[in-house]
Amino acid sequence: MSWSSSGLSCIDILWSFLALCFLVAFCAHKVLSKHETCGLYMLFQDLIRYGKTKQNLKRHEWLRVLDVPKRNPFFPLRWFWHFYALSVCWNGFLLVLYLSFIFQHQSHPSWLTVMLDILTGVPSTDSQVPQLSTLLVQLLLWVHSLRRLLECLFVSVFSDGTMHLVQYVFGLGYYIVLGLTVLCSDHVGKGTGSLLSQLDWVHVAGVTLFTAASLLQHQSVVLLARLRTGKSGAVETLAHRVPKGGWFELVSCPHYFAELLIYISLALVFGGLSLTWWFVVLYVLFNQSLAAQLCHDLYISKYESYPRHRKAFIPFVF
Repeated sequence: MSWSSSGLSCIDILWSFLALCFLVAFCAHKVLSKHETCGLYMLFQDLIRYGKTKQNLKRHEWLRVLDVPKRNPFFPLRWFWHFYALSVCWNGFLLVLYLSFIFQHQSHPSWLTVMLDILTGVPSTDSQVPQLSTLLVQLLLWVHSLRRLLECLFVSVFSDGTMHLVQYVFGLGYYIVLGLTVLCSDHVGKGTGSLLSQLDWVHVAGVTLFTAASLLQHQSVVLLARLRTGKSGAVETLAHRVPKGGWFELVSCPHYFAELLIYISLALVFGGLSLTWWFVVLYVLFNQSLAAQLCHDLYISKYESYPRHRKAFIPFVF
């Protein structure tokens, strides 16, 4: 959906609802911290925490029933790699479909067309013109997912933390809906002319910001991994340590900040005109803010010497 459209589509409502949920969760975490012994508060914390922020959480045994390991019992890797593996496959599949639409003039499968019609509230037309913005966002999203998958498999060193089953299912569904959201923006787009003729400075700016943010995130992931490895690269400990170097000198979670920048870069590639994608950016902002705040609180409570000038998420702001 574009800014000029009137009314909200199903996909807009979905992303704005998710953004609102995480905004409320962030505010609730801040306000309800005085009620740590309340059973409802413990359930709330159980749902918003994962990994290291969940390890020291005091909770009843019945709350552990729906825990899933962040380390797969068959592969010594965190279950987060499932999300990126799914994203690489699913969004790669959607990318292939769009390339077929561009170069072979093949229509999308009927099931996909019906789904996009429902999500956008706009019926498909045979005169739809391929859009460079959509192709670039699909490609960048696939590259992002592939990089994160490779980092999970070969760079990151994960502890034996857990996540809630609800979080796991939500994470799998997230990347499926994300890929559909890109096509929804294309579904209501107004691109005309050849792909090359559609090239604009915002595409260049978006790709440039995407590249810079991706490098920042990769650097942060590498610095985190080095906290647990020796000079040879072998894992020496699974203990948590104070991260140092790079943008960790400014914020506790530069990798989360980089994630936000990546999604903003994709909004730029869309020309900044996709209201739907700005709802996605809002969701990422509130989601990553909550995750960063939980990590920041953990560092401050665990390490007395933790630098007090560091912000949680956005340098010099929050």
